[in-house]
Amino acid sequence: MPFSMSQASIPVFETGLNALSAILDKAEAFVAAKKIDANTLLHTRLAPDMFDFTRQVQVVTDQGRRGASRLAGVEAPSYEDNETTLAELKARLQKTVAFLKTLDRAKIDAAAEREISFPLGSATGHMKGADYLNQYVLPNYYFHLTAAYAILRHLGLELAKRDFLGAIPLRRT
Repeated sequence: MPFSMSQASIPVFETGLNALSAILDKAEAFVAAKKIDANTLLHTRLAPDMFDFTRQVQVVTDQGRRGASRLAGVEAPSYEDNETTLAELKARLQKTVAFLKTLDRAKIDAAAEREISFPLGSATGHMKGADYLNQYVLPNYYFHLTAAYAILRHLGLELAKRDFLGAIPLRRT
């Protein structure tokens, strides 16, 4: 059986979002143990022109939710981008994973050759579904997921590659 669009997207999004949720659990414990104001963590950025941690998490959910929705040919739910706590960010991650589970994988699989239109700054981008997933959605998804992880590492949170990878099914021989 050939590798499908839904296999290349939904499990990837779910694994990353769940891993980030587990990382937020560690961040909550870190803030409590170090007696740090959580707002410091939420508003930290790696460079002045980069999004802060909160926005990185929001964009990760946006990429997974909107990207998969466009491939499935359905409207993505709208989120307000008003999270102000780690718990609210975690709820957003969980809400996104729950939404992804509702999408019709057959429709995602059928999108490989269908033209996808999407906002691209002030313009509209157009790509075939497979190109949209592989050249736009997945790179953006991983960029913001990595930035969120890197911000927490920068602040001293003890994380390893396994935290970033999440609960992926590994077969050992």
